Amino acid sequence: MQEPSVVHDTFVIERSFPVAPEKVFSAFADARKKRRWFAEGEGHEIEEFKSDFRVGGTEQLRYRFKEGTPFPGVALTNEGRYQDIVPNQRIVTASTMSLGDKRISASLVTVELLQTDKGTDLICTHQGTFFEGSDGLRMREAGWRKLLNHLVEELTHHAVGAD
Repeated sequence: MQEPSVVHDTFVIERSFPVAPEKVFSAFADARKKRRWFAEGEGHEIEEFKSDFRVGGTEQLRYRFKEGTPFPGVALTNEGRYQDIVPNQRIVTASTMSLGDKRISASLVTVELLQTDKGTDLICTHQGTFFEGSDGLRMREAGWRKLLNHLVEELTHHAVGAD
């Protein structure tokens, strides 16, 4: 039997933050803040980052991997559209990801923010369709875990009043 050319999978990551949902939501809604924790990184150079944070608005991220990475000189492009936004509660984004000129996945990501006595619980549900040659579920989940660690840094940085 031939291997499937498309793999469907879902993962859920839960994190708690000692700040109000408004502060976590702002880290997604404010393009400057999101660029810091979502787009910037040591292994690549950002070529484009745009975010039109509204239902129907788009988000575009394109970066090129640096030497010393698994894909030196290759561009990664992530293009998304905001499907649903409920301030301080929920963000739903549908997106595609390409490596070079090859589309590797399509995803639906739902971020839920729940107010707690200690701050905010975030639930990130990633529903992915991975095409031939994609990074696959394990790498994508590891990527989201790393992004949420960067979000912790963003929220901590702003908790002391810096920008």
